[in-house]
Amino acid sequence: MATNVYFSPKHRPEQNLYEDLVIESLKMYGQDVYYMPRQLVTRDEILNDDFSKFVDAYAIEMYIETTEGFAGEGDLLQRFGVEIRDQATFVVSKRRWEQLVGVWNNSVNNLRPSEGDLIYLPLSNSLFEIRFVEHEQPFYQLSNLPVYKLECELFEYGGEELETGVDQIDAIEHLASLNQRNLVLNLNGTGSFEVGETVIQNSGAVDSQGATIYIEGELAAWDSVTGDSVIIDEVGRDGTARKFYASGSYPLVGEKSGASYIILSTDTSISNDVQSQNDDFEDLGDNVIDFTETNPFGSPGDL
Repeated sequence: MATNVYFSPKHRPEQNLYEDLVIESLKMYGQDVYYMPRQLVTRDEILNDDFSKFVDAYAIEMYIETTEGFAGEGDLLQRFGVEIRDQATFVVSKRRWEQLVGVWNNSVNNLRPSEGDLIYLPLSNSLFEIRFVEHEQPFYQLSNLPVYKLECELFEYGGEELETGVDQIDAIEHLASLNQRNLVLNLNGTGSFEVGETVIQNSGAVDSQGATIYIEGELAAWDSVTGDSVIIDEVGRDGTARKFYASGSYPLVGEKSGASYIILSTDTSISNDVQSQNDDFEDLGDNVIDFTETNPFGSPGDL
């Protein structure tokens, strides 16, 4: 027996009215956040790891379901310090996402929010990573799906590049990155670097196509008097991890300013962490393993 055609819930004007009311509610009780789509630079298929960057941030309103505080396991005291496991569920209008973020307005290639994308919440000055996108709640109340529910957890920064143009977001990279190093430059170079610009250096290597591989990073600070600068997120343009190095043949060049200076020396310690002990561990490791051996785990002299 067929359903009654005179009481169909698929009436388009009612669906539109319901969606308009949802959007109005989100605008009244929601929060202004930034949606940041992820761009995958390279992937390590062996360790199942990747290097990503976030270069766009789109302002949009979302409602936080966990109004009494963040969900999750909270703050845990671990062996290596305090670990924060806050979680939150964001509700966003499907129509508003398509208008402000979706594929028709910018470079986002997906038709819906994607796992791995980030949400910046100015209220707590924190980034949340989307773990799962629930697109069937509420479950077809009027035979349509007006919202997405984004199940997120606090983002754990791992060296990703943040170049969104929003100062509050981009500052997270400077505060959390462990790839900062001090470079001492020869002051006899030319031009003046601009803080925040991309700087490059010829790595002296080529890729499989014969093209030159450049090392690039972001200039976080520049002292034209002492010749010291801080470089963040050093990586090769082929996606592999690379480091700037002292060289008289390959200078450090600013892509925007055109400034060019020779690197005299580099500091391998983590410059934004006063308690870092990476140099100490490296020195202790040299006393344990002889890195001059071609086969340190076999018999001496074996290849």
